[in-house]
Amino acid sequence: MRPLPNDSRWKNWPPGLLILSIFIALLAVAACDESQQRSMVGSCGLNLVTDSSDAAAITAVLTAEGRLVVAQEIDALMALWSEEGYVADAKHTPERTDDDQFWRGVDAIRHRYVRTVFPGAPTAVAPSDLEIAIEGDRATVTATTRIGDEVATAGDRWVLVKQGGCWVIESLTYNLEVVEP
Repeated sequence: MRPLPNDSRWKNWPPGLLILSIFIALLAVAACDESQQRSMVGSCGLNLVTDSSDAAAITAVLTAEGRLVVAQEIDALMALWSEEGYVADAKHTPERTDDDQFWRGVDAIRHRYVRTVFPGAPTAVAPSDLEIAIEGDRATVTATTRIGDEVATAGDRWVLVKQGGCWVIESLTYNLEVVEP
């Protein structure tokens, strides 16, 4: 077995400079990983055609949300959401907000999916009848959602925002349809 060559390049470096160089290299790797993760959020993580319209990207995000709920893929599902996102249950009283229930922030939204939505084991979640209104980097979508046999006609309002060129979900307000007693 041959001995390792004596590489004198490292011998003359002061220890502090060597440590600093390693630290800078690690930061560069971390920055690349963070940049790559950012590009995988929302519509940017859905492998859409490069020149997809905003409406097509928004529709793809909402379709993916339903598909990922059924598949119970929480990490991919959470990548569709803005960090500041929230879910609100309007409790069939759209004219009142004082009775709404909220899940604010990605941790609360994750908890809602895992503890409330997933245990119901929906086999089909598909938004339809999408009415998309885009104003700059913000879109409001009214949708009819079908979860299994349940149909909520125009019962959901989604708000999506464009961040770094990617459409992400900012909020979902559901149970907007009025139910007569």
